[in-house]
Amino acid sequence: MHLIAIAALVCAALFTGAALYISLVEHPARLALPDGPLLAQWQPSYRRALPIQSGLAVAGGAAGLITGAVLGDWHWFAGSIVLLANWPFTLIVMMRDNKRLMALAEGQAGAESRAMLVQWGRQHAVRGALGAGAVVLFAWALAR
Repeated sequence: MHLIAIAALVCAALFTGAALYISLVEHPARLALPDGPLLAQWQPSYRRALPIQSGLAVAGGAAGLITGAVLGDWHWFAGSIVLLANWPFTLIVMMRDNKRLMALAEGQAGAESRAMLVQWGRQHAVRGALGAGAVVLFAWALAR
């Protein structure tokens, strides 16, 4: 059971590290680009990050739920819910604009796509905060 608990924490930490890197480093750097290159850089980055971040959220959430069920510790359930909350947040809040941005060609980029990407950056920061919350809860549970 200890290995599954550690897997939950590691997945949550990897998710959070990736989310924070994107929010604090990659996205601000790409916002310095002109509109066309900004969109052209965001699209493949998003395409590559999506399966990694979604997979880490599911794996960490599942491992936390298993650990919580076996140990009967609410910290694991809470951490899993917080980590897995990235899925509905992304689907409900972010996905419409993500799809619109993915459908644009570089030549179609302009003030509207830039505004969507600025908003995307703010929304993506929420994903990092959710991941950090899960890490704290999982680490707290492991330290007990």
